[in-house]
Amino acid sequence: MAGKFEPKVPVTLNPPKDDPISPDELAKANGVDGGECYVAIKGKVYDVTGNKAYQPGGSYHVFAGKDASKALGKTSTKPEDVQADWSDLDEKEKGVLNDWVTFFSKRYNIVGVVEGATNMD
Repeated sequence: MAGKFEPKVPVTLNPPKDDPISPDELAKANGVDGGECYVAIKGKVYDVTGNKAYQPGGSYHVFAGKDASKALGKTSTKPEDVQADWSDLDEKEKGVLNDWVTFFSKRYNIVGVVEGATNMD
């Protein structure tokens, strides 16, 4: 099962950065007008700029510029679920969230951490 989250084509990633990214900076990185597109999960900020799914009009654009931890754990694209606080997820949903962390970390560069994030673990 170890390989189930491996990308079909291996991705060469940069070493993860731990630069602080303010919530305002994160919110601006929403892919609008071809700009940078970031999604945060458990406080880590992933650069998903090249993926059309996160661009305006894409199926996951609701996550762009936000910490989507709770929504990912619930496998939801409802805007009201796109929240950093995932503390009320049940054990199964927490497992799903951790699977998403693994999935993203194998595909996208970590460009920083959300300043003041309290949802890291």
